[in-house]
Amino acid sequence: MRHPLQHFRGNAIRALRSQGVQVDVLGEDLKSKIIEEARKSCLLVNAPIICRAASRVPFSVLKYAMTLDGKIAASSGHAAWISSKMSRHRVFELRGRSDAVIVGGNTVRKDNPRLTARHGGGHMPVRIVMTQSFGLPEEANLWDVSDVPTIVVTQRGARRSLQKLLASKGVEVVEFDILNPRDVMEYFHDRGYLSILWECGGTLAASAISAGVIRKVYAFVAPKIIGGKNAPSPVAELGMVEMSQALDLLDVCYEQVGPDMLISGFLQPLPDVTPVIPSVDETFAIDPTVAPHESSIIFFYKTWDPYGVFSNFSPHPIQMADKNGDYVTWLSVEHYYQAHKFIGVDDPVARAFVENIKSAKSSEEAARIGRSIQRQRPNLNYADAEKPDTRSS
Repeated sequence: MRHPLQHFRGNAIRALRSQGVQVDVLGEDLKSKIIEEARKSCLLVNAPIICRAASRVPFSVLKYAMTLDGKIAASSGHAAWISSKMSRHRVFELRGRSDAVIVGGNTVRKDNPRLTARHGGGHMPVRIVMTQSFGLPEEANLWDVSDVPTIVVTQRGARRSLQKLLASKGVEVVEFDILNPRDVMEYFHDRGYLSILWECGGTLAASAISAGVIRKVYAFVAPKIIGGKNAPSPVAELGMVEMSQALDLLDVCYEQVGPDMLISGFLQPLPDVTPVIPSVDETFAIDPTVAPHESSIIFFYKTWDPYGVFSNFSPHPIQMADKNGDYVTWLSVEHYYQAHKFIGVDDPVARAFVENIKSAKSSEEAARIGRSIQRQRPNLNYADAEKPDTRSS
């Protein structure tokens, strides 16, 4: 299949064909019932990047566990545990495939989650807390950012004193004039996020669904009945009054996970994989408010963004001379950047940190190690590492 991003679309096909390699594109050169099924499978696998390219927001997945009678907690609010250990392990896998996990303030207050991928090693998603009032506790597991960052998004001006306290702990606070899921997702799209897992309560889930940002749902249904008139459900009020208004899932899958049943499906159809990102030449014609000189400014962060090859995270090795003039190979610019926060520090611990970063298997892992060490051991940071970072433009 062709790549959904215009700046990548067709490049690999042309390169291979120019070398005499036969390339057949699903749905174009090859057409049959089996081919169409294969094409659909490719679309489902690539759903995050396709949806991000088409909608300009990260691919958002809503995950929840509920009892057989549709409750995510008892009337008292107690919810540990609804699903089985096997289901919870699957959740860790989902987190490990996500750039970030998002919850609401109520989840922080009641559950005090860690939101880590506790299967051990690998990718650790950023934790995002979305709260309008900033009614958060001063102490919480999410405020420990020694291993993975936490970002709180909130209404502008909410509880400035608590904002300062959390900032002193290393928590990033981002304010919005009007806090809503659509604007928040557009913001994280601009920061380069591809996929976000929503593990929030019913109120925030309903808001995200109403805003049209939720693409897929994973529902773990446990063979338990808890009852309770006031026990919460996975999705709060959506304003629907007739069953004919209910949202139908598409491409539904059923899977037994231990004693639980996992039901997954899409809330919205996958967008057509036609070019959706205008070229520089097309920008002014599409949006006359963009000045000609602005259309020539490029931005990059994630490797799949336009001009992503210039990103620090692009997996292209570089060779740089060390203090002795010998050339050292780094797996990416990000490896080099993170390691140089500690190079030049006359301390065996700092030198060990440099080797750990240098041997990281990916640029994302190098970034996670470097940032974590920088927070935990600020005394080992080389002074030049604190200079302003101008890598994103």
